[in-house]
Amino acid sequence: MEYIGSEKPSGCLLCAAAGKGMSDGFYVLFTGKVSTVMLNRYPYNCGHLMVSPIRHVASLEDLTEEESGDLFTLLRASTAALKKTLNPEGFNVGMNIGRASGAGIEEHLHMHVVPRWNGDTNYMPVISSTKVMPEHLEETYNKLKPLFEGLR
Repeated sequence: MEYIGSEKPSGCLLCAAAGKGMSDGFYVLFTGKVSTVMLNRYPYNCGHLMVSPIRHVASLEDLTEEESGDLFTLLRASTAALKKTLNPEGFNVGMNIGRASGAGIEEHLHMHVVPRWNGDTNYMPVISSTKVMPEHLEETYNKLKPLFEGLR
C-alpha cells in the first residue's frame, strides 16, 4: 500500500536501479552485462526479488536472445541464493506484462521471485492492511549480496 499511495519518481525505477547499491537507496544484488537482480522495496514476502533486463523493454518478444537467456540464468541464481539464505519451501515466479495484468512497472519487463513457506499467509493485511516482515530489507540484502558476487 505504501508503494500504491506514494508519489512515483519520474523515469523508470528499473533503469535507474541498474548498477546501483544499497547506499543509493536501491537494493541491487547484481548487475551483469544485460540483466540485473534487486530486492523489491515493497515485498510480498521476505526475500522478494525482481530480475529484469537492463535495457528498457516492455515485451517478451522484444528481448534479445542474450537477454532472454540471462534472465533465466539470473532466475536460477536467485532461487539458489534464496534457498541457501532463507530456506523457503517453494517459490512464486512470475511476470505481469501490461496494465491489464496488474503490472506496477508496465514499461519495463521484470520477473518477480517470491520465496514461500508453508503457512506463510499473513492475517495482518486482512485485519489492518499491514504486512509483517520478519526481517528488514538491509539484513536480507546483506545475506544475499555475497552469493551474487561470484556471478560473471
